[in-house]
Amino acid sequence: MPKMFQSLRYPNFRNYFIGHTLSTLGTWIQQVALAWLVYELTKSATLLGVIAFFAMAPQLILSPFVGAVIDKINKRYALIFIQFLFFFQSLLLAYLTYANLLNSTSIMGTSLLIGIFTAIDTPLRQSFISDLVNDKNNIANALALNAMIFNSCRFIGPPIAGFLLAVSNAFTCFILNAFSYLLLIISLILMKDVKTSKTTGKIKNVLKEGYIFVFKNKNYSKMMLNVAFLNLTASSYVAILPIFAKDHLKGNETTLGYLWGMAGIGSLLSSVILANTQNFERIQQRIFLNMILCASALFVLGLMNMQLSYYFAMLLLGFGISTANVSTNILIQHNTPALLRGRVVSIYTSIRFGFDAVGGLIAGLLATWIGAKTTMFSFGCILAFYLVICSCRRNTRARPHLKYIFRS
Repeated sequence: MPKMFQSLRYPNFRNYFIGHTLSTLGTWIQQVALAWLVYELTKSATLLGVIAFFAMAPQLILSPFVGAVIDKINKRYALIFIQFLFFFQSLLLAYLTYANLLNSTSIMGTSLLIGIFTAIDTPLRQSFISDLVNDKNNIANALALNAMIFNSCRFIGPPIAGFLLAVSNAFTCFILNAFSYLLLIISLILMKDVKTSKTTGKIKNVLKEGYIFVFKNKNYSKMMLNVAFLNLTASSYVAILPIFAKDHLKGNETTLGYLWGMAGIGSLLSSVILANTQNFERIQQRIFLNMILCASALFVLGLMNMQLSYYFAMLLLGFGISTANVSTNILIQHNTPALLRGRVVSIYTSIRFGFDAVGGLIAGLLATWIGAKTTMFSFGCILAFYLVICSCRRNTRARPHLKYIFRS
């Protein structure tokens, strides 16, 4: 097995890889179709931000509590149950579209439903991956391949969604997504002898133990702060991307699909590089450099007004966000004890997607008042300012004689 795909030699991970690929492809098709449908029906940047917030915000609140439960249950059975919930949610969305019942209220309701299910599914699935490979040294490769699934589908799914919207309608996209969840359920059922670690004790104590482990550790707390700032700012483009496609590029559904696709190409390149990388020594530096890349991309989106500049910025954002987030996830899962992994991963996903949701909501509101481009420029300034502070602190620690200057 080539080094890049070494985790696929484990049959359980191989089943997961195939099923999750097909399911994620359907998810991206639905996400693009829903975003375009919302903006086409309402022309509201604020509503785009609100539905992005509802789809992710529950992770900020629910995921940490889910993590305490994850470490006490059978993860495979729980995942099968959640995929059935996603299946019925997609069918509901398809029915509302077919019956012309989709309006602002129903869109926000279904988005909130998606957010609640995702708050359970994401930490559950992320922590489950480590149970599918027998060698701890292969965890990084498995997580990189998992990211590759997401990013490949992010590249392939949006153009497919744009094509389907052009020749058919959103109903078709939602039905395809519902069917894709059944394929993941089949792959989970086919797994054999999955060994998982379970913790004991009351939920309250289990939850507290996870928080103490993360926030009493300076390295973990710093990583979580990086994740919060990165996704609050850089990932916010997701909520207002239809505005760039329709208003600034004067395009249609296909244009939106191409923009998503460029971000997907960047993310896919990131996953390929990470899947071939086993070096943990410079991973912190890699995270910092890619956060700089994201800030630069936000400035490009905010300041330049050429068609190529939009596609280039999306490529940079896709690469930078994916590399920084996946590298952080690799560090967490590689260094966290198995009995604590569900809780620590749930805190990570809570911050990762929760601040993504908050950033999307703020971006939607700001885009209504000051425009999409100014919003992206403002977020670029916030991220750049945070990185400057981090750099100054790093230099101060490296050169103790400068501490007095910074304190004064």
